[in-house]
Amino acid sequence: MNWSGGKDSALSLYHILQKKEYDVQFLLTTVNDSFRRVSMHGVREELLDLQALNIGIDLIKLRLPETVSMEEYHEKMAETMQPLIDSGVKYSIFGDIFLEDLRRHREERLSKAGLEGVFPIWKRPSMELLEEFWDSGFKTIVVAVNGNELDKSFCGRILDRDFVKELPANVDPCGENGEFHTFVFETPYFKQAIDFEIGETVDKTYHFKNAEGEELTSTYFFH
Repeated sequence: MNWSGGKDSALSLYHILQKKEYDVQFLLTTVNDSFRRVSMHGVREELLDLQALNIGIDLIKLRLPETVSMEEYHEKMAETMQPLIDSGVKYSIFGDIFLEDLRRHREERLSKAGLEGVFPIWKRPSMELLEEFWDSGFKTIVVAVNGNELDKSFCGRILDRDFVKELPANVDPCGENGEFHTFVFETPYFKQAIDFEIGETVDKTYHFKNAEGEELTSTYFFH
């Protein structure tokens, strides 16, 4: 299970555990080793550990430096995955919803490793997923916000119906386009809810190139 600690991976695992079609042996999470935080989400590693402890599934951490090329990322991912494949793992589960190019990329990489991708919530409408999420007893907080899409006031808030009502029309309610990221602190399968404290808001600017080679910047706000 590719575990980000956020709502999409949490809901995907919920479906997998309910259907019992797969036996989930490991959670795999990418961690920024420089800051000891979950990559992109910015959640402290201790909170990630608590999630895994409450789920009761072994956690594997792919540790990466603060900056890493795609080639280096794929190399390190392959190194991390090989022992799992050797142990008998055949499937890799994701919480993706509707990004076709991302799914295609994942499946191409998995095929090379002899693995098959599983996408439990694929193509489900965002609001339908959120309603199921809330009705099933999940609770999550927004821990990272893309400043190009939302202002920092959205960071550090519980993702509830009021939060969604205030989102601009161009922002996906699940943040599937990277508008925001979350940390799940209560689920139907956690042994207990996770206690946490909300820290100060910090910002970080990323520099990258788009498909046309243009230099772009994106500022994220983290809690």
